[in-house]
Amino acid sequence: MTREATIVRNTAETAIEVTVNLDGSGRAEVSTGIGFFDHMLTAFARHGRLDVRVKVEGDLEVDGHHTVEDTGIVIGQALAAALGNKAGIERFGEAFVPMDEALVLAVLDISGRGQLHWACEVPFGMVGDFDTQLAREFFIALATNAGITLHIRQLAGDNVHHIFEAAFKACGRALRQAVAIDAALGGEVPSTKGCL
Repeated sequence: MTREATIVRNTAETAIEVTVNLDGSGRAEVSTGIGFFDHMLTAFARHGRLDVRVKVEGDLEVDGHHTVEDTGIVIGQALAAALGNKAGIERFGEAFVPMDEALVLAVLDISGRGQLHWACEVPFGMVGDFDTQLAREFFIALATNAGITLHIRQLAGDNVHHIFEAAFKACGRALRQAVAIDAALGGEVPSTKGCL
């Protein structure tokens, strides 16, 4: 069974197509029009061992907000669709990732209750062509639409590039753990409720 999904979303602000394969090898084809964001999504896919195709046309003449947030929405929807009824998954994942002086922890639960708990302190400004306020917006959209309870906590770091890269990698690695199939479950959903 291939756990893969493609989601297309078109609005007056963005046109987005995303394909996610949960059982991939970390291949990423990403084109959002924002170079730093492409770099982060590529790191997320590589460390999550997800095969991801992301094609975005956004209203970058306004700014990057709609592009980044809407990409989070569609990736989240694709993750949820690829997970299906979540039978047999590990459900929980966590990862500490260092990036030079930065250290970030990501912990998640594929709970069906999408929410982000963000504890990263980064100054307002730009990293390349990426507005630093948009990292949090991306993860809110991703967690909400994927039905994931996601905690991202910065434990150390001064360089914003390093902090964000550690966050995207940590989220990818935690997701890789959580979506893995646990053979001991025998295909059951890992919840006392019987569903997630």
